[in-house]
Amino acid sequence: MIERVACGDIPRKHHITLRDAAGKLRYEECITRSGFDGPYTIAYHERRPHEHRVASAEHAFVLPKAAGARPLAKRHYRSFALPPKSGPQIDGRQPLVFNDDIVVSMATPDGADPVYFTNADADELFYIFEGSGLLRTMLGDLRYEKDDYVFIPKGMFYRFVPDAVPQRWFCVEAFGGIHVPSKWRNEVGQLRMDAPFSHRDFRKPMFRGPMDEGIRQLVVKCENAFHGFTMAHSPLDVVGWDGTVYPFVFPILNFQPRAGLVHLPPDWHGTFAARGALICSFVPRVVDFHPEAIPCPYPHSAVDCDEIIFYCRGNFTSRRGVGPGSISHHPRGIPHGPHPGAYEASIGARETSELAVMIDTWKPLAATEAALGVEDAGYQDSFVEG
Repeated sequence: MIERVACGDIPRKHHITLRDAAGKLRYEECITRSGFDGPYTIAYHERRPHEHRVASAEHAFVLPKAAGARPLAKRHYRSFALPPKSGPQIDGRQPLVFNDDIVVSMATPDGADPVYFTNADADELFYIFEGSGLLRTMLGDLRYEKDDYVFIPKGMFYRFVPDAVPQRWFCVEAFGGIHVPSKWRNEVGQLRMDAPFSHRDFRKPMFRGPMDEGIRQLVVKCENAFHGFTMAHSPLDVVGWDGTVYPFVFPILNFQPRAGLVHLPPDWHGTFAARGALICSFVPRVVDFHPEAIPCPYPHSAVDCDEIIFYCRGNFTSRRGVGPGSISHHPRGIPHGPHPGAYEASIGARETSELAVMIDTWKPLAATEAALGVEDAGYQDSFVEG
């Protein structure tokens, strides 16, 4: 949640009447988090928003299933080698790694969602590696472009309308929610002046008022199952809303990285926090400026977390053999670090051009059969010198 937003026609207080010009009553819908204790948004509909009939769910994406047990090792998945799945994103996500807190998938949609979709299990975050288009929601529209993060809160119905250009998305479902790390906020919730982004960096929905696209089908994902409903009227009948629960877009290149005298730990790149996970943005930046600094990340024994990195572009000082679309997975229990020669070669560097999304998870990540199908079998041994 970023800040309160108000759009359209709303009454002067919560839970009082709001009528149209002819005197017809509007219907209030409260979208709440953590019961009634967390952030919320209140929307006002022309009609009752809770009129649905149970139907079959004709669209669904693949749910993650763990492959068999494997030896503890560093892994590298070449996500661009996945067989592309055409059609809308609601049918085409391919899960690669997951645990009880998050699912990481890839998607290559080439069509608009033909139904509205609500994920009642998780907040969703899409990193747009390639592509552009429109996210349509009851609260308004959002344009997305290459290198954007697209955030959709749990329980928000939406559909994607991609442009007619190649699309490739890195997708995250976070079952405990996604939020800005608390250390970037002051005591009243405003983003701090020393945070790596400001309120101005986030794009909010463009509210357009009531709309009818002729779509009457809704698919809801709840308890890891897909449920279908038909609606009597368009759910895009919102005349106004206010609150802090809404989708937004954050361009990764708006992230303001920090540099230190010596190497800073990766949580300084923390962009979004989730239950059991931290999502970091590595963007082009100047590096450490001590005369004897080693800018390359040091070898690390991460005994409490798994790490995955989705590589986008640029020169990755600590790695070789990775490129756009690579997903490295370094599990807890064994040290990980730079490839042979990278540590020494980084001395004297003044900047890095890398662009990547990193996720640290507190619970171990399991891989799917789809991930194993695109695994680089020589990755573990590539860290052995000689």
